[in-house]
Amino acid sequence: MIPRYTRPEMASIWEPQTRFKIWFEIEAHAADALAELGTIPKEAARTVWAKAKDAIFDVARIDEIERETKHDVIAFLTHLAEIVGPEARFVHQGMTSSDVLDTCLNVQLTRAADLLLADLDKVLAALKKRAFEHKMTPTIGRSHGIHAEPVTFGLKLAYAYAEFTRAKDRLIAARKEVATCAISGAVGTFAQIDPRVEEHVAKAMGLVPEPISTQVIPRDRHAMYFSTLGVIASSIERIAVEIRHMQRTEVLEAEEFFSEGQKGSSAMPHKRNPVLSENLTGLSRMVRAYVTPALENVVLWHERDISHSSAERMMGPDATVTLDFALVRLAGLIDKLLVYPANMQKNLDRLGGLVHSQRVLLALTQKGASREDAYKLVQRNAMPVWRGEGDFLQLLKKDSEVKTYLTDAEIEEQFDLGYHLKHVDTIFRRVFGEA
Repeated sequence: MIPRYTRPEMASIWEPQTRFKIWFEIEAHAADALAELGTIPKEAARTVWAKAKDAIFDVARIDEIERETKHDVIAFLTHLAEIVGPEARFVHQGMTSSDVLDTCLNVQLTRAADLLLADLDKVLAALKKRAFEHKMTPTIGRSHGIHAEPVTFGLKLAYAYAEFTRAKDRLIAARKEVATCAISGAVGTFAQIDPRVEEHVAKAMGLVPEPISTQVIPRDRHAMYFSTLGVIASSIERIAVEIRHMQRTEVLEAEEFFSEGQKGSSAMPHKRNPVLSENLTGLSRMVRAYVTPALENVVLWHERDISHSSAERMMGPDATVTLDFALVRLAGLIDKLLVYPANMQKNLDRLGGLVHSQRVLLALTQKGASREDAYKLVQRNAMPVWRGEGDFLQLLKKDSEVKTYLTDAEIEEQFDLGYHLKHVDTIFRRVFGEA
């Protein structure tokens, strides 16, 4: 976790003190269930809670013990025994380390997902507000980076809103998939611990029992979780790249907010750079970088190995912390984005009406021209305009072959900008609902 790109609430989920607190709760809830089943004394379970519930675990002491034991869970249990006393011998009865580690990881991932879902709500709110603000602001649509046909800036934002709505649905599903608990003991057979202990711990920790585990919770669940984060990161980058393109000097249809006192370059005082969007591109790459190890972690030897462990110690905190920061930054970027409708109109008009070429093509076919002939007629008048040699409308009016099909009034009718925007309301209803 890099402090520059870390928000405190998400970071706290991954701090050692939080992790040890969750480990303790898993162990203490398991002790409660074991006590109810008569496996350990009820007084022992009560003592565990009484002495350690509000404890501040000594991270340095645990690290010291681990340097000797070379085992993190044993180091924690040893430190817990120092706090609890003799009754600590009843802790971890019939459990294996993965019961604690995997259940804890899933608690952390679900908590992280809750924060990310709140972040997505911020992004969606900003996109919706700006989409309706620019619902009918005409701008040029581009394919291959080249002027195509008119759209509206509101449609661009509505597209992003629909995309992030899907992102939210996927993350809700990924959260549900990873919210499982395993307290099944060595190789997952429950030989040394009753399945009812797992049910109790799962409920207490806000999870559901893993239907079948080996000695670990199946990593396909985690692969789906991190893959979902990767897809969300790609959606962030898609809109960030769109903004970067729109901020180019030659385009300047929109740009990031530039605050009082902000500097764009150490060398050139005139610069206003899309630094936030570029930053989001970089952060998105890092989130996606963890998708491959998550997929590879699915492949473990037999009932367990720990090849996944080292990767997860990095990817869990880094992917969620980075995505959390990126989503909040994106929400702020959209909310404060400077939009220039006049420049959008200027760019729309830049090709001398060529953006209406398809309408002319279709009008010719409606009047009896074959599609092939209509295409040739339109293209031969379009290419000079592309080279800066005339106005598309006027060239069409002077073309005798075009005039055998269309009158001047019929040609002019094809240049109506409003025609391209007639279904904007329909699209908005599909994206945002009737309201």
